[in-house]
Amino acid sequence: MSDSSNIDIERSADRSRPVAELHPNERLKDESRQLRGTIAQGLADPVTGAIRDPDTQLSKFFGIYQQDDRDLRDARRRARLEPRYQFMVRVRMPGGVCSTAQWLALDALARDTADGSLRLTTRQTFQFHGVRKRDLKRHVKAIAAAGLDTLGACGDVNRNVISAANPLRSPAHAAANELAQRIGAHLLPRTGAYREIFLEEDGVRPGDPVAGPDATGGEEEPFYGRTYLPRKFKIAIAVPPQNDVDVYAHDLGYVAIVERGHLAGYDVTVGGGMGMTHGATATFPRVADVVGFCRPEEALSVAEHTVAIQRDFGHRKDRAHARFKYTIEDRGLDWFRAELARRMGRPLDPARGFRFESTGDENGWREDSAGLWHYTLFVENGRVRDRPDQRLMSALRAVARVHGGSFALTTNQNLIIAGVAAGERGAIDALLHEHGVGERPGRSGLRLNSIACVALPTCGLAMAESERYLPTLLDRLEPLLAAASLTQAPITIRMSGCPNGCSRPYLAEIALVGKAPGRYNLYLGASARGDRMSALYRENLDEAAILQHLGSLLQRYASERIGDERFGDFTVRIGAVPAVERSRDFQHLRAT
Repeated sequence: MSDSSNIDIERSADRSRPVAELHPNERLKDESRQLRGTIAQGLADPVTGAIRDPDTQLSKFFGIYQQDDRDLRDARRRARLEPRYQFMVRVRMPGGVCSTAQWLALDALARDTADGSLRLTTRQTFQFHGVRKRDLKRHVKAIAAAGLDTLGACGDVNRNVISAANPLRSPAHAAANELAQRIGAHLLPRTGAYREIFLEEDGVRPGDPVAGPDATGGEEEPFYGRTYLPRKFKIAIAVPPQNDVDVYAHDLGYVAIVERGHLAGYDVTVGGGMGMTHGATATFPRVADVVGFCRPEEALSVAEHTVAIQRDFGHRKDRAHARFKYTIEDRGLDWFRAELARRMGRPLDPARGFRFESTGDENGWREDSAGLWHYTLFVENGRVRDRPDQRLMSALRAVARVHGGSFALTTNQNLIIAGVAAGERGAIDALLHEHGVGERPGRSGLRLNSIACVALPTCGLAMAESERYLPTLLDRLEPLLAAASLTQAPITIRMSGCPNGCSRPYLAEIALVGKAPGRYNLYLGASARGDRMSALYRENLDEAAILQHLGSLLQRYASERIGDERFGDFTVRIGAVPAVERSRDFQHLRAT
């Protein structure tokens, strides 16, 4: 970390108070001995399948969420059994690229110690579900043996850094991926607790990305300190004209500026974030603002100092107001620019400007300038498992055994089989076809541009179904699309089981956000470029009402759209919803 000892920084009004006056999570972190808590003791307890409640907050810093199967809660309660506790384990993989050997290792691990599936996430990495406590250490050790880790994949730290998918696509994509990896390594927590508790090892091997106390001269967290960040921090790197990473949804974003074929640097965005709480108007999603331009050699410093600004000024008493978007909203862009310039020693340059065209992935085969081919495979809701009609997990296992390139995950929950020589395309197509996987002409543009969070039965925050329900809803929407001759229209739809927004719903042209079992709030009007949020159209709808409202709007869209006008722009133009130009307007605007 750069030396900031000569800078007089006020930790913020909240952080300057005794930690006992702050949010209980701040005290928990402060007293946790750099995240150790009593996790080790809880994992060793054979009586229960859970760890202690305070430790469930600390385990998140290691990419581990304690959950239970909510489908079984009532039955187990009636039988006087404890909940069926299990763990979600998230891999840290900046830039989203893995080798075929790593894919095979994770595939085997999913079938051995998890629920038999791999989940591709919107943060360009893997999640395992259904890991039992007795298998947790073995599971994490196996991830480490594959050359990956889970440290910092969750918790109040910088999360997995995402970048434009597939570094083989262009030099700018390669630079974005390399920057994601450098930022991810630079802002990795340094606590030795991960290695001690989960890997049961002491010390750090040369070149090991999983740090420990002796990697920093004896001080475990020289950057994060005893209380880490006020909340999570997310960074994304985009390469126009695709905004596949939804750069405006993130705390910090970089947009590659390519001039005369060379990467000139990055326009920088700050203050994005998707989470909110139903009915709490003080909480809202926010699209990021462009604040300037940095040269490639400055990008790492921009990340470090921006995260440090949030560390020092973020709210530590009210966790609902602790994300960086609220720090920016409360203090303003001019304040941020001045504070960043003070820490960096110079201001950002004026933004260069850019234009996005879409937030989706380009499915199917694409050739790059070097003659290599890349196949983007649609993976519905990111769930990799075998079904009777489509043996996806077996197909990708077979591909991994013969593929000489790599796998690249996208933030739209899809998978790219990257770096395929022209002569190998036929073999990969044959393997996919043999397992019932690959291009299906009947899939609608709506389905190909869909995203859902996991939600029930494992997420403790879910108010309604998402991953398990969205395919069924799409089955019922597709006849309405066909009747309106819109089957191939590239309309984005995203579903979230709660308002926290893991599927980035508020940047979708159609968004359904869970309100209660079987009930959703319907949002419309986001830009297909990802730079304008949706607005609330109707509240608390059941399936029949959703189909009625969307069917009517789709019929109007088919007959009244102008040229290649996108559905989100259309709903704003006809006045179905207002355009959300300011983040604070989000919860106050209603349909006219």
